[in-house]
Amino acid sequence: MKIMQAIGGAGHGGAETFFVGLAGTFHRAGLDQLLTMRKNEIRRQLLSQQNLKPIELPFGGRFDFLTKPKLQRLANEYKPDIFLSWMSRASHMTPSGNFLKLARLGGHYKGKYFEKCDHLVCITEEIRDFMADQGWSRDRLHYIPNYLSWERKSAVDRATLDTPEGVPVLLSMGRLHECKALDTALKAVSKVKDCYYWIAGSGGLEAELKALSEDLGIAERVRFLGWRTDREALMEAADICLFPSRQEAFGTVILEAWASDTPIVTAASHGPAAYIRHEENGMLSQIDNVDEIAEYLNLLINDPLLAKRLIDNGRAEFEANFTEQVAVQNWKNLFERLT
Repeated sequence: MKIMQAIGGAGHGGAETFFVGLAGTFHRAGLDQLLTMRKNEIRRQLLSQQNLKPIELPFGGRFDFLTKPKLQRLANEYKPDIFLSWMSRASHMTPSGNFLKLARLGGHYKGKYFEKCDHLVCITEEIRDFMADQGWSRDRLHYIPNYLSWERKSAVDRATLDTPEGVPVLLSMGRLHECKALDTALKAVSKVKDCYYWIAGSGGLEAELKALSEDLGIAERVRFLGWRTDREALMEAADICLFPSRQEAFGTVILEAWASDTPIVTAASHGPAAYIRHEENGMLSQIDNVDEIAEYLNLLINDPLLAKRLIDNGRAEFEANFTEQVAVQNWKNLFERLT
């Protein structure tokens, strides 16, 4: 089976990260692939480490006259069985041909961007319902959740991040964007005594968030780590994963917490609310509820039995539903059924 993939995102978001992971998973499963993507040095290196060589195209705006015809030429030469696009930009440029045209949806999009697609693969049931409400027939909408390929590694040395031993460490990972609600997280952290807070990610709000940590009087306990590629080592060193997003279609960070045996406190945006059972496999707060998040952080720090319950149930959930082996079978089943 030959699969041609296309992603037009420029940043370091969840979809781009997952694209790299899924391409590697398909490669290890023996699927033949042609990968096309917007130019990105980090993504190229991560794919290269998996013996994958993507073709980089502009994937620009309306004055990009190169990408669409180039995709068509590549499709004509490669003759895929399946064309899998990611998000609206690449899906809108889907080439024509006698092959199955799929789009993977990790969020809420307008249906008009996917008119060239035969089927949509949604990462949550809620997204599938959202697209059905826009007129897509149910038999063209499919649910395959995200998964995680996770190899546990030695914890990062706290000293390298100017963090003392013996203190609770909270960790957030993701873009420094309004939807991630890191301002709410900082306010909650200000109500948790003696903890240190690591924020791993980059984005336009960095200066604003640093200023907020100063205003809250916690700057000496907050570490802005920038974009990191050692997520496993960071999670291994953290005591609690803090994931307060206002908007989150899925939230792969949840799987990272479960796989690394790290209890998680998250907000009830769409993705987390679909998978977190409060006080069973995570702590689920109302969105932007500073006091509630702080309460749950303090509770986990002081109640090791609760933390262990979240860890045990989270790992069981991960191993049953979200491993690479489960995902490969989910995707293979879909490909075989549709082709």
